[in-house]
Amino acid sequence: MSQPARPLREAAEPETPHLDFAGTTPYEDYVRADVLTHLQHTLSDDPGEMVFLVTTQVMELWFTVIVHEWETAAKALRSDDVPTAVAALKRSVRELEALNASWKPLGQLTPAQFNSYRSALGEGSGFQSAMYRRMEFLLGEKSASMLVPHRGTARVHAELEKALHEPSLYDEVVRLLARRGHAIPESVLRRDVALRYETSDAVEAAWTEIYSGDQNAELARLGEALSDVAELVWRWRNDHLVATRRAMGAKPGTGGSAGVAWLEKRAGKNVFPELWTARSHV
Repeated sequence: MSQPARPLREAAEPETPHLDFAGTTPYEDYVRADVLTHLQHTLSDDPGEMVFLVTTQVMELWFTVIVHEWETAAKALRSDDVPTAVAALKRSVRELEALNASWKPLGQLTPAQFNSYRSALGEGSGFQSAMYRRMEFLLGEKSASMLVPHRGTARVHAELEKALHEPSLYDEVVRLLARRGHAIPESVLRRDVALRYETSDAVEAAWTEIYSGDQNAELARLGEALSDVAELVWRWRNDHLVATRRAMGAKPGTGGSAGVAWLEKRAGKNVFPELWTARSHV
């Protein structure tokens, strides 16, 4: 005699999340989302200004995390901890990809669309971004004159001045190459780190030797992580140039710069230059 079929067990109901908090939610306490989503104060009636403002603020957040990664990498290199440095650089590559994608909402702006709220910017310009300047300083693009716009903000000025006089990420890389036995002259190792990095034949020769050897060696992997960063920095500059050219043509920039002409000059420069020139000798 067949047994009666057993009723299917009812699927367990998912547990109800905790909804009742005495004050703010733990999520809000950690993320500060209410602060972030109330920082947008548009100055025109054009609906497109909100997109421009939020996208710019998102860029600032990505600048902040990338600076954190590169400072982590520089600190690790000072301690000869190449794996930790490479891990931070690889994280920054993904973050740079996200940063570069920020141009997509702005990259299709026509001159008329940009002009509808451009006056709200006044003399505001991206080159005045203190966090972006810290990124540039870490890349070796040092310039004391870039501290001038921040004289009126003591904390920001102090942070930038500190970054100006600290070795850049690439300075730490070059010092590591010397400690690993490569012939880097004292003039490079003891250079004034508050000045823009200048190319060195000896550093190029070191990278040539590294790339001519074991491609899985620690320094070769470091070189490739740096190359990934440099490539995405170059793409960032070029995407900035294209978006600006499309939105405003050859008109002067909002901050008084030469606009497209200034960006073209920036886009033509490589960071970590010997990593690129050494490839011609391998």
